Amino acid sequence: MLLAFCGKKFSVSLWLTGLEVTMSVYSIAVDLGGTNLRVAVVSDEGKLLEKLTTGTETHKGRDFVIREMTDAIQSLIVKYRTAGTLAGIGIGVPGFIDMETGIIAHSPNLPGWENFPVRDEIERILKTTVILENDANAAAMGEKWLGAGRNMNDLAMYTLGTGVGGGIIFNGRIWHGMTGMAGELGHYTIEPEGHPCGCGSRGCLEQYASATAIVRMAHEAINSGNAPDLDDLAHGNVEFTSRSVYQLAIQNHPSAQKIYQRVGWALGIAIGGMVNALNVPMYVIGGGVCSAWDAFAPAMFEEMKVRSLIYNLTAPERVEAGKKHTVVTIALMGSDAGLYGAARLPMLEPTREATAHGTARS
Repeated sequence: MLLAFCGKKFSVSLWLTGLEVTMSVYSIAVDLGGTNLRVAVVSDEGKLLEKLTTGTETHKGRDFVIREMTDAIQSLIVKYRTAGTLAGIGIGVPGFIDMETGIIAHSPNLPGWENFPVRDEIERILKTTVILENDANAAAMGEKWLGAGRNMNDLAMYTLGTGVGGGIIFNGRIWHGMTGMAGELGHYTIEPEGHPCGCGSRGCLEQYASATAIVRMAHEAINSGNAPDLDDLAHGNVEFTSRSVYQLAIQNHPSAQKIYQRVGWALGIAIGGMVNALNVPMYVIGGGVCSAWDAFAPAMFEEMKVRSLIYNLTAPERVEAGKKHTVVTIALMGSDAGLYGAARLPMLEPTREATAHGTARS
């Protein structure tokens, strides 16, 4: 089904049809990426009732994207106004967010959004409270609510995609740190003088465990002259991706296997360090690259044993059944983790207006 707002078409997915649907509380969630814009209605029971999807036309400017988003949100508010109580709007966006002001300090995927009062502008248009959140933090909340971490109060999550994002959950809530910029796990240093990173540092996890890094390492192997199988792939495949390299790895091509072993090595160092620092019970790995789990996980677990005595003492195979242990596992919510997490946020947080008047939701 297609709907049009301001001349722009959204694809629509309906899970429950008809407005006879009733629910006590629901949220409207937004996953705003550099490529796609998705807006959904989610009940407090975790049911995805409807989802609108379109491309994010960032080249048309910030105001156009905001208007497109708010038009879609308003259409859903009207449609579901008799179906229950709206808890609020949760919006996940890529970048560093000052949680107090609702301003995006930096976002490479949303040019022109920096230092603009994004949250206040969206609230002005919608005339309701909005929670603006980093997209990887929202994904971590989604996994905590309904995914791999649904029985955990504390966890850390890595999202392995074009880059590497991260989120930390303490006591069931996102850990934001001093300014809202905590959880940038993709910029944990793996090699002090390693490959340059877009953040300005060198040797970040993102440079070894992202889809972009896998393709770069494949080209490096080709240029070395020691990876003829990868060379054949690169010249014979119009779309040379991390998935292409993975397909060679599971077909026992040594050069492709070596790349995924390096991915596992990097993750083992990074997660081992987090185990030492946080000692939380679960570390979840999501994002598109996690579909290659069987190619990188063995090397990851081996490296963790080298890098973390705490992991060695608390690994599942070392701990008696029923005792506390450290779990490193694949995410379960797929690409919708961020949507579910964004939807969950208004259900957990009192509105700023309610807090000011002493009527915060429990």
